[in-house]
Amino acid sequence: MGSLALLAKEAGFSVKGFDGKIYPPMSDLLTSANINFYDRFNPSQLMPPPDLVVVGNANLPRGSEALEYVLNQKLPYTSGAEWLGTQILKDSQVIAVAGTHGKTTTTAMIAWILSEAGVDPGYLIGGVPVDSGLSAKLGSGKNFVVEADEYDTSYFDRRSKFLHYRPDILILTSLEFDHADIFENLDAIKYQFQHLIRAVPGNGKIIVPCNHKNIEEVLQRGCWTPVTRFSVSTTLPEKIEFCAEPVLSDGSAFDVVERKQGRVGRVSWNLLGTHNVANGIAALIAAYHAGVELDSAIQFLSNFPGVKRRMEVIAQNDSTTVYSDFAHHPTAIASTLEGIRQHVGSEKVIAVIEPRTHTMSLGTLRTELKECCLAADEVVWFQSPNIQWQLDELLKDALLPTEIERNIEELVQKICAPNQRKTHVVVMSNGAFGGIFQKITEEFQRKL
Repeated sequence: MGSLALLAKEAGFSVKGFDGKIYPPMSDLLTSANINFYDRFNPSQLMPPPDLVVVGNANLPRGSEALEYVLNQKLPYTSGAEWLGTQILKDSQVIAVAGTHGKTTTTAMIAWILSEAGVDPGYLIGGVPVDSGLSAKLGSGKNFVVEADEYDTSYFDRRSKFLHYRPDILILTSLEFDHADIFENLDAIKYQFQHLIRAVPGNGKIIVPCNHKNIEEVLQRGCWTPVTRFSVSTTLPEKIEFCAEPVLSDGSAFDVVERKQGRVGRVSWNLLGTHNVANGIAALIAAYHAGVELDSAIQFLSNFPGVKRRMEVIAQNDSTTVYSDFAHHPTAIASTLEGIRQHVGSEKVIAVIEPRTHTMSLGTLRTELKECCLAADEVVWFQSPNIQWQLDELLKDALLPTEIERNIEELVQKICAPNQRKTHVVVMSNGAFGGIFQKITEEFQRKL
């Protein structure tokens, strides 16, 4: 919603908004754009009555004061996703990135490549790129790159948000069960993806990883668009158009192979993990279909600076490096930790995780949580008040040294304690984590 506000402001609208607590980097972006925002609702914020109220899908159920006021006063309203589709995307060539994992990073990669190519795309990213510091921009070109989320649109529209975007080029990064608060099972998610695929025109493109069982099942239900498949492999599999051949096991370099052109070039970058190699090759293919030559796109991607809170180094001294990461699902946690393990070898890796998403906080994937940290040496789980099950269950038959922490201040001191051995601490949450990131940074600075 903050990104939508930025787009509306850039488009010339007068914008202000109400939400719960808004924290950096979004709060900083809104302030820089001179957008007034409030974390407590007061009817005076809607005086004089606005031309339109854009309603998000979080923290605004029926019964909430702000929403009840809008309905009682008969103020015109729409959902955020529908506003984006009808007001911003309608005249663009839309490049959408959907899937359980990797949406933010892949979207940012495509926007970066197109920007470096001089295309000046519009974009909406569910995170903040390191280079621009902007999560959304209108752009002046024909392309608009959007992170396409499967979460529902609003309290009055239970369709997935991405159904409002009608992409011309669609990337499906992955498809697993998530969002247990709104989806009963994996089939319910596949149903939404099925309708997304049906909305892509016949002269568009769909880009998918090869041999992904869930994605292939959805495609088989009906697809009228050419599909480009890619692999992350040391060889180019039969009938696969693109391949990312890993050069280094930590994912920091890979070769790009295209069936007709052969080996086109090498991406050498600062990102880690096989998951980012997959994100990278998908982004290259999308940019290629959007008109950027592969060899140029490879050069641009090699300089991709990353996205905030995606293995972002937030504190460092001689013995310890602390990273902030958004990992929101056991599969993402595992991929991130495997990437850092491949990069640092035998150095110590500690995972500090707040399982904050609805799916993890409900305990739906608790078995997967116990197994997803095996690439680390130790794991610390944070029991925040919103988690609806006791994380002490993860101590039983733990597969590696495991602790449960309930106090932020004590956890910060533990993370910032001196280490005899070279140590990498990966702090994972999709939220503010009680302000832990700022607290860690301040504690490291204090000890300098």
